[in-house]
Amino acid sequence: MNDDAPLRVGIAGVGTVGASLISMLVNEQERMTQRFGRQIVVTGVAARSRSKDRGVDLSEMSWFDDPVALAKSDDIDLFVELMGGEDGPALASIRAALELGKPVVTANKALIAKHGVDIARLAEQTNTQFGFEAAVAGGIPIIKTLREGLGLAQVQRVYGIMNGTCNYILTRMTNEGINFQDCLKDAQELGYAEADPTFDIEGFDTAHKLAILTSLCFGCKIAADQMYVEGITRIDQADIKVASDLGFDIKLLGVAQRTPDGIEQRVHPTLVPKSSTIAGIDGVLNAVSLETDHVEELLLAGPGAGGDATAASVISDIFDCARGTHVPPLGLPVDELVPYDKARMREHEGGYFIRLNARDIPGALAAIASRMGESDISLESVIQRPDLVVNDPETKSEATRTVVLITQKTLEQSVRQTIDRIAADGFIVGKPQVIRIERF
Repeated sequence: MNDDAPLRVGIAGVGTVGASLISMLVNEQERMTQRFGRQIVVTGVAARSRSKDRGVDLSEMSWFDDPVALAKSDDIDLFVELMGGEDGPALASIRAALELGKPVVTANKALIAKHGVDIARLAEQTNTQFGFEAAVAGGIPIIKTLREGLGLAQVQRVYGIMNGTCNYILTRMTNEGINFQDCLKDAQELGYAEADPTFDIEGFDTAHKLAILTSLCFGCKIAADQMYVEGITRIDQADIKVASDLGFDIKLLGVAQRTPDGIEQRVHPTLVPKSSTIAGIDGVLNAVSLETDHVEELLLAGPGAGGDATAASVISDIFDCARGTHVPPLGLPVDELVPYDKARMREHEGGYFIRLNARDIPGALAAIASRMGESDISLESVIQRPDLVVNDPETKSEATRTVVLITQKTLEQSVRQTIDRIAADGFIVGKPQVIRIERF
């Protein structure tokens, strides 16, 4: 690219983020030129509908019905993919641009989680820049921090809140005593959740983001299909209230860490101490914490979604391309990435929160505690909460009471097997709730 000529950008996908990006690039030309010494102009766009009002003027830009044709156009120097989707036009257009040696910027975490290693290899083969800062945690510069900002520091654990929809729902449930379904409905009406929220509330969005961070943190290949994933749909007010009484909040966390047996990555609701920094990340905010050998703990927090926040991260990658900044997309050359080595089951240091619907009959609690002892699971506390009976279809009119067990550190496998034995004994009804505890 000619360093004196304007950098010509083509954008595929003009939804919320794409419209914000175009608005910023069009309205802040003078500021960009002052900072980077050259203009950045949008010369072409591709989207599904030409007639839709997006709140930005597209009349001066060439329109492409086919994003692959936009990616190949001689009238752009850099291609931005904001369509979404892990395959199809998004993947085809990114490949087309990289094969021609054009830099690519994307916010597509699903695509990177599935094809990131192959795309990074293609970018290296064509000596082309590939940026995806906006793919993880919206406006938080976590990718740049991991690729360029830590020096020789080696990450031991990364964890965080990476989905604003789930965090919004759990925050409202905690602060206002609202049930899950009502919170989800409010989130959808406010635009924080999709009409079909499955990808968010079942933890898959967080899993894609965590898989990308795991690769950058530990120098391994992306393995989005090699993790435990659990969403927030079973979180009940009984869990929220008992956790609060014990000094905890519930957050959906993505956690990846290096262990002697390999790398562990998991997504699930987690009890975190109210005194911890991560517990204070509320609403639609995101936060990512890095625990390293040199800088100990580094926390980055901010808006994890939204048009302006995500567009700002896209622009940071565009600016890197304008400057000529060139680093391996996944932190290391692809040939130096090691295969993902999944850690086996191990002791969970924080223990577990186990909520049971116990039949209100003599001996039930003693039998439950006895089963825990047989499995060498030490109990930190046993709490009976008859005031928090959870309605379960299986209970019908049967008298039950809510029993919560807090364990000390123990094996996940031991907890699951013991709960199965307790269920077989006939002293509980419904599906037990198991939530990990992290004591940050």
